[in-house]
Amino acid sequence: MCSRYNKSTVQHATGSHWGSMKIIAVALMVLMLLPVSVWSQAKVGTTGAQFLEIGVSARAMGMAEAFAAVSNDVSAVYYNPAGLTSLYSKEAAFTYIQMPADVGFYFGGIGLPLENIGGVLGISFSTLESGDILETTYEQNPTGRIFSWNDFSAAVSYGRYLTDRFSIGFTVKYIGEFAHDYSANGWAADIGTLYDTGFRGFKIAMMISNFGPDMKFIRNDFPLPINFRFGGAINVVQSDNYLLTFAAEGSHPSDNLEKYQAGAELVFKDMFFLRAGGRFNYDTDGFTAGGGVRLPFGEDRELRFDYAYQDVGVLTEVHRFTMIIAF
Repeated sequence: MCSRYNKSTVQHATGSHWGSMKIIAVALMVLMLLPVSVWSQAKVGTTGAQFLEIGVSARAMGMAEAFAAVSNDVSAVYYNPAGLTSLYSKEAAFTYIQMPADVGFYFGGIGLPLENIGGVLGISFSTLESGDILETTYEQNPTGRIFSWNDFSAAVSYGRYLTDRFSIGFTVKYIGEFAHDYSANGWAADIGTLYDTGFRGFKIAMMISNFGPDMKFIRNDFPLPINFRFGGAINVVQSDNYLLTFAAEGSHPSDNLEKYQAGAELVFKDMFFLRAGGRFNYDTDGFTAGGGVRLPFGEDRELRFDYAYQDVGVLTEVHRFTMIIAF
């Protein structure tokens, strides 16, 4: 198993954890100084590239996506790139999401610890496919024409420790939306931080995602769905056989009011997983649940399979399936 860079060396080079607390304080000040108009009101339907808000991990959704402070697997490329520092070996993940109306969502990602220079590199992609849609118009209903809509994102992430307890991560992504002969292209960036207090696995995380210039489709410009998240996670129960983690998180999207989520993960013998959570102040508030299994094989290798159920109200439910291989 590939080990990440030596944390004690980083600690010696960068000083005590008080430095990381100063960094967190500065980050909070910067975020609070962002224009009030960005966060002060709900502007539903004013942003595009909404597929960027679809969670890519069955494990995370099982915990209602209260995951920024938990992110300790390759899905950190989406939820908090600072969490990539938790990878001790290479990890690859694939997620399929079964959505209403035969819409399919796919995600793939890989995390690669960089022993020579330190830190962890992440590469990922996601795609949303509408399938065939019968065109209808006011003049002729239907027209007999078939079209489809496809969204695509490709990203490069990097996370590393700044001290023995504080890590930071960045993501830069390409965004494309395609329909008929038209397309929209753009880019965005994410930045995340993660602070480990050292007490019962208590971690504090901040994340701002999809920060970038407006995109243009045909003649109209539209902004991206910028989102700020702040949350924490703590091990409520720690024993030889059981580990119970509770996580809570708040978010403030640029096109809506504040949202909140909380979830828990129960691990039995480091092999079986049960998860549940709730999402509040969402358009489709609902219950989430899921489970998973970890299957070691070979020398220092393992497979993990996760499933999540998400209640989305009148649209019934969404099912997520994730497979992760560590090697």
